[in-house]
Amino acid sequence: MHPIIRSNARLGLRELASTDVEALLAIYGNPEATAHLSFEPRNHEQVEQIVTRSAAAAAALPRTEYALAVIELETTELIGFGRLALDPHQQRGATVGFALRPESWGRGYGIQTVQLLLAFGFTDLNLHRIWGARSPLNEASAKTMLAAGMVEEGTIREHVLKAGKWRDSVVHAVLDREFRSQLA
Repeated sequence: MHPIIRSNARLGLRELASTDVEALLAIYGNPEATAHLSFEPRNHEQVEQIVTRSAAAAAALPRTEYALAVIELETTELIGFGRLALDPHQQRGATVGFALRPESWGRGYGIQTVQLLLAFGFTDLNLHRIWGARSPLNEASAKTMLAAGMVEEGTIREHVLKAGKWRDSVVHAVLDREFRSQLA
């Protein structure tokens, strides 16, 4: 399944392109944007490698990872990054992740990004369960995932090593039948 294109009234998801490196660096290189993510800010070369790996993953058969640009339709600007990665330990399951440029925060784009990713996963990929993990301190992400219909399931203790310290992760998930019932 390539290329991926999905949209709503305000946002679109599309495959990452080599021309997205600078826009993606505005997210992955930004200490504020990565404060609650599982990694330190990335440099230009690391972001180039992410885009290159994403293109390779898009061409892989079978495809197990969908790293997608989040585009504001009105401006056509890349404002975020979304990812679905099929879970090798769970049939028809995947993890979801997302990050937005700080200038885009507070406009409902996070909820719409997660909704687009969930719709893609459940509708196009026929998944059964999609889950994501967040920093316990990331209340905005908690509100976003809950508003998108995900349920907080629990905590993975000392799940992420960042800046030399272990950090817990809070898990949110949604099942296909729960997602479909929200659409009814």
